[in-house]
Amino acid sequence: MSNNNSNFDFNVSIDLSGQRFKVVYSITGSEIEAHAKASAVCVEQTIEFPDELVPGGDIRNHILGKIESFTFLTPDRWEAAISYPIEISAFELTQLVNVMFGNFSLKPGVRVERLELPDSILKIFKGPRFGIQGLRELLGVPERPLFCTALKPLGLSAKILAELAYRFALGGVDMVKDDHGLTDQPFASFQERVQRCVEAIERANRETGNKCLYITNITAPAHQIPEKALFAKKNGAGGLMAAPGLIGLDTMRLLAEDDGIALPIISHPAFQGSFVINLENGVSHYTLFGQLPRLAGADGVIFPNYGGRFPFSRNDCRQVVRGATVPMQHIKPIFSMPGGGMSLERIPEMLQTYGKDVIFLIGGALHKIGPDLVENCRTFMKALQ
Repeated sequence: MSNNNSNFDFNVSIDLSGQRFKVVYSITGSEIEAHAKASAVCVEQTIEFPDELVPGGDIRNHILGKIESFTFLTPDRWEAAISYPIEISAFELTQLVNVMFGNFSLKPGVRVERLELPDSILKIFKGPRFGIQGLRELLGVPERPLFCTALKPLGLSAKILAELAYRFALGGVDMVKDDHGLTDQPFASFQERVQRCVEAIERANRETGNKCLYITNITAPAHQIPEKALFAKKNGAGGLMAAPGLIGLDTMRLLAEDDGIALPIISHPAFQGSFVINLENGVSHYTLFGQLPRLAGADGVIFPNYGGRFPFSRNDCRQVVRGATVPMQHIKPIFSMPGGGMSLERIPEMLQTYGKDVIFLIGGALHKIGPDLVENCRTFMKALQ
């Protein structure tokens, strides 16, 4: 038996591969304080048990998180790379995220900066079905930035929304998506909206020769999501939008991997803002809007553009782009979709920031140019080209 105060022997033998994955955290405080927090992360994110009661052996030597490096950033900020055995991820997304930042997300002064995942973890994920290249092929747009707009404001009927969709598509928009607040309200029910908007965009495509896609929002109660996704597929929708902060990352992964659906998936940031708005806590833009949506199978990720009504900086947005495109073995790079703060005058600046592999989500600015939505869209398209 162990020589601690417990009557149970924790000195067990565990068959592990020896492979580990890393999570890199930034931690605030003095060097002593930050190192103590890093040590606490090692315990809290794994055994969640009084450290002094765990004897030497496989649990202490292998299950417990390990500080692999501890690096100075500023006098009151430090970076700790902590490794975990791949087996405690259970080789699935929900537990991987739980190990990354489960309990410690409840404590201040620690922020997830990035994941460093070995092939043994990455291989369990299929990732995006389309990614940047696949979505370009679907749209028939090999090089230029893409152009998406949203159906709004909330409160319009399905018939009026479909008329808006028709005008947007006629003006050359690549993608028309539901606003994230459009779900299954009585004034624009899901099924009627899908059917009307698909018909409207198909009509515009016949007239223009373009391949504009209608992206419908399937963020909904859990039991309704699969049937709504299938309804959208069967009725000709070109893609799906889901908010993983509301339905869960793994639900989005399930949609992306379903061969019976096989549609592009767009990730919306609703309910995720509190993870990133404080630089001392939460999860970095790089990981939350870049790495995690890719593991969950998103083909594009929406986030607030800098200079708009949300407090994202230019560097924050660049971090999203890096996380969305950083090499991750077979996991395809995905489109960044900045929205808000867009105008014709800012297009050159936006192109310099994001490059060509971007989907500009332009909403209210399209209506401000003038009364002719078709011509407004064409004006933006000319600027992008």
